[in-house]
Amino acid sequence: MDINSLAHTKWNCKYHIVFAPKYRRKIIYGQLKRDIANILSMLCKRKGVKIVEAEVCPDHIHMLVEIPPSISVSSFVGYLKGKSTLMIFERHANLKYKYGNKHFWCRGYYVDTVGKNAKKIQEYIQNQLKEDLEYDQMTLKEYIDPFTGEPVKTNR
Repeated sequence: MDINSLAHTKWNCKYHIVFAPKYRRKIIYGQLKRDIANILSMLCKRKGVKIVEAEVCPDHIHMLVEIPPSISVSSFVGYLKGKSTLMIFERHANLKYKYGNKHFWCRGYYVDTVGKNAKKIQEYIQNQLKEDLEYDQMTLKEYIDPFTGEPVKTNR
């Protein structure tokens, strides 16, 4: 068990944090994905937060982080989402028109204390993209007719 220490404290505080872009738009691809990953890791280093595992999915972010007890989880997530929004809009100015008023992330987030399940959550985050792809493939909507091979026409 890896235990960290501050001046008068021994600690092992790991949290699983999930947050998504506004309206859960599937925007995090390619260059933007790398930029967001770099921005989040830089902001975590600034606060002294260690990223154990992270995955940047097309429509959400999973992070397993060690946050020192001197920082509350809510203040850390607020800092992370607020500063990253400013940095994303600075690097990708065209997103301001889609997201207006400097709101890139959704208002809320999910957080869970890890406890003794750190390895399981780490594996879950590593497999998240694969699971998302499998879930997307299980949709009931047919895009190609399996009998004719032609694209399915939708009646609107």
